[in-house]
Amino acid sequence: MEAYTAFAGVYDALMDNIPYEEWAEYIISLLREYQVTNGIVAELGCGTGSITKRLAAAGYDMIGIDNSADMLSIANTKKPSGDTASILYLLQDMREFELYGTVAAIVSVCDSINYILEPEELTEVFRLVNNYLDPQGIFIFDFHTRHYYRDVVADSTIAEDRENISFIWENYYDETSHINELSLTLFIQEPKEASHTETPLYRKYQETHCQRGYTIEEITGCVLASGLELLAVYDAFTHAPAAEESERIYVIAKEYGKRPN
Repeated sequence: MEAYTAFAGVYDALMDNIPYEEWAEYIISLLREYQVTNGIVAELGCGTGSITKRLAAAGYDMIGIDNSADMLSIANTKKPSGDTASILYLLQDMREFELYGTVAAIVSVCDSINYILEPEELTEVFRLVNNYLDPQGIFIFDFHTRHYYRDVVADSTIAEDRENISFIWENYYDETSHINELSLTLFIQEPKEASHTETPLYRKYQETHCQRGYTIEEITGCVLASGLELLAVYDAFTHAPAAEESERIYVIAKEYGKRPN
């Protein structure tokens, strides 16, 4: 089954343990550190827009890009509270995304990069990023490391039973391909009017998600091969140098090749 279909409708409910506010603050601090204080920012793999709306609330004109229509449908219902910030959502695959012009910065977080399973395709994503950035524009992205998939979540099962939703989350890591296959089984309670009975009725959905674990060397190699200029590689949410034992890593790169006006 296509990923992020049934899951999209319950994604925010199940991801309520993620500190999006803190993550957004970290991203904003990096943007400002590299002098991106306003202008257009594009987010690749924006999902339901939890980060997008927070960057919009910080004053950026946002373009959210995702290849799941279901996720974008939910994202479109979200607005920064008390603000009229601009958000445009585009249904596109990041491997071939297109913008109407260049932007001040591009971000991609929540391990969206790990869904790109081939290094050659990842290099192409980065080439497109370099193409659509303003001269000396900034690219910020995160990724889960090979260590995370192999040593932290490999062959693990997570199950949770909530009032209206239950799920089983099973991980299978392949050491040869470095791909982690996540098998997700959802049990979502049907509305009472749909069940025609006082007994709760749950509908079962299944999805499979595949993500590749990358090393720092592989990621930085793709960055450099794309033409971008590598600026920093941090252990997530810090300014400490990343290591292979890091679970999530942030990379900051800069556009290279265009002449500033």
